[in-house]
Order: sequence, then C-alpha cells, then structure tokens
Amino acid sequence: MSTKFVNVEDLRRAAKANMPRAMFDFVDGGANDEWTQRRNQAAFERIMFDPRVLVDVSSRDQSTTVFGQRLETPILVAPTGLTSIAWPNAELLAARAAGRAGAGFALSTFASNSIEEIAGTGVGPRWFQLYVTKNRAWTLDLIDRAQAAGYQALAVTVDTQLPSMRERNIRNGYQSPPRITLANVLDFASHPGWLHRFLKGPRPTLANTPSVAALTASQFVELGNRVARELDPSVSWRDLEQFRARWRGPMLLKGITSTRDVARALDVGVNGFIVSNHGGRQLDYAPASIEVLPEIVAACADRAEVYLDSGVRRGSDIVKAFALGARAVLVGRAYVYGLGASGEEGVDHVFRILKDEIDRCLALIGVPSLSQVGRENLRFSTGC
Repeated sequence: MSTKFVNVEDLRRAAKANMPRAMFDFVDGGANDEWTQRRNQAAFERIMFDPRVLVDVSSRDQSTTVFGQRLETPILVAPTGLTSIAWPNAELLAARAAGRAGAGFALSTFASNSIEEIAGTGVGPRWFQLYVTKNRAWTLDLIDRAQAAGYQALAVTVDTQLPSMRERNIRNGYQSPPRITLANVLDFASHPGWLHRFLKGPRPTLANTPSVAALTASQFVELGNRVARELDPSVSWRDLEQFRARWRGPMLLKGITSTRDVARALDVGVNGFIVSNHGGRQLDYAPASIEVLPEIVAACADRAEVYLDSGVRRGSDIVKAFALGARAVLVGRAYVYGLGASGEEGVDHVFRILKDEIDRCLALIGVPSLSQVGRENLRFSTGC
C-alpha cells in the first residue's frame, strides 16, 4: 500500500490540492448547511463493535452476492454525475478499477462516459442509474439502451424532485449563467496539472445526453445545472409501473430513507432499495442513511435486497452497514477523491484501502466471513 495514501481522507486532501477549488467543492459539498452530509459520517462513528476473541480468523472472506451475482468485496461504485471534472474519462477509469477489485459499478444518467463504453469494460455486476426527466422519450430510450448493453439492474433515483441548493457552488460562481471572475481564472491557472488534462482531453461531456459536444469547464457545470432543471417533479408511481413493465431485470429505488414508501414499491415490483440521502446533496436535515437502514431492511421482510449509500469512508463503515442488513454499499465521493488525487491509480488505491480495512476489521472482531456478520457484532452509543 502506498505510504502516501493510507486512508480515504489522504486521497481527499490530495484531490483538494490537485483540483481547482470550484471543481473540488462541486464534488465535496452538500446541500445548504451540509448538516446531513456531516451526520452521515457522525452516525457511523456512534456505532461500535463488540469483538470476539479466540476465533480462528486465519482465513477471511469479504465476498457477497447482489441479485445472485458474486462480488469479491461488498462495494459498488456509486453513480455520480459530471465526474470528469475530477479526471478525464472518469467513469471508464473507475469501471476498470472496479473490475480489478472484484467490485460492482453503477453508471449515472449524467456520466461522462456512455452506457455502451462502460459495458465494453466488462465490469460486473453493472447497474444503470436513471434520472427521470421531462423528456420522457429520452428517459425511455436510456432504459432501452441499458437493457441492450447488458446492464443487470436499473436503479431509479427518487429523491431529486428539484435541484438542491448547494451553497458552495453559488459562492464559487456557478450560477445560471455561470459567473466567471478573476478569482476563478486564477484558481484554474494555479492547478496546472488539472488544467493540462482538461485542455488536452478528452474534454468533459455528458455522454448519454442528446447532442452534447465537448465543453469548457464553465459550460460543463452549467450544462449540469440545465440538465438538472429538466428533472421532472411530477414523476409518480404510475411512471414507476411503466419502468417496471419495460425493464426485464431487477429494479431498485435509490434515495429511500423512510419506510412509508416501501410496501407500495414492493407491490409495484421493486426488487431492491438503495438507502440513500444522496450523500447529503439533496434534502438537508434528512436522517443519516445508516440510521434508517435497519428500518428499511425490516420493512422489506426479505422481499427485496437492501443496499446503503452515503457517508462511507472506511472499510469498518462497510462492515457496520452489512451487520445492519445491507447486501453491499455504494461508494461515491471516496472514488471521486481517488480520481482527483491520481486518476485511475487513485481509484485503485481507494479499493485497496477499503478492502484491506474490511479484512482487518473482520479479523479483529472475530468473524472470518462477512456473511456471518450481524447486529450481535455491534454496540451502540446512547441515542443511536
């Protein structure tokens, strides 16, 4: 393991140093006061382990299955949009790294590499994350393209009725239209490595959107803002029924933090839930994902698979999520930090760090196999 990057926070600091402030803040920031973003990590910190000793842990296994497909490690790359502001060809590099790590990959509607490009890497399990837009013909075409390209599951995001207020972006000048200032120009110029990669190409794009050419940095973020405004606040259960009828495989809802919608989703034919508050990037003062995970698992009553997204920074976080019923976790910011730190090699570092932390955690809590981890392996601080 690199002594330069010992944990994910090391990669975050490197990404912050390597990227212009506006670009880093776009990745790193959350909604409004960023309370939910902080709570995601604080909630993990209130969960402790109840370790056992004198258990043979000379052989350890952190594999799991997602909809019947084996993963060597319980990690999927989370769907993230506009990711190539961290490094060109971001999703392509991350998919290759995930394949080497034995992890899964979920591609965003607003990715900078196309559905077909990622399918060509052979990474699997491979999911497609769907944003529902006002252009329903395009939305349905995305479903059909993902189906044709062999994606095994469709994850419909349901917590983006409107774009959120991300105050860091506004302070950095990314309004509509974007406000380019002397400070922004100097910020870009003071990061020559990032600027060289950005200018040399491939230039950022939104590869799955219609008729989008390569863009300048400010145009790219503004395009993201414009596309976000196309998200349809009228989306309803009727639409979900249409997607369920069209998609011939497992379908998940991403963005669930309340049990009140679980029963109806199961009746529609939803096969899985990604418990997520969008990494604290949508509704501020929403509960932490790990806090509500056990409730969602209980409400499913083994009728669907449950996954966790938001706040994961350590392999021990992943073990905690698994102990509370998650089949696997989706990791978003952590892998983008890896990209910002050193591209594809940085994502490899993220996987090595998290897999090693999972392995050591299993050994030290006295559980040789991740499949054997349960709530009995945890202790909870007062109020958790």
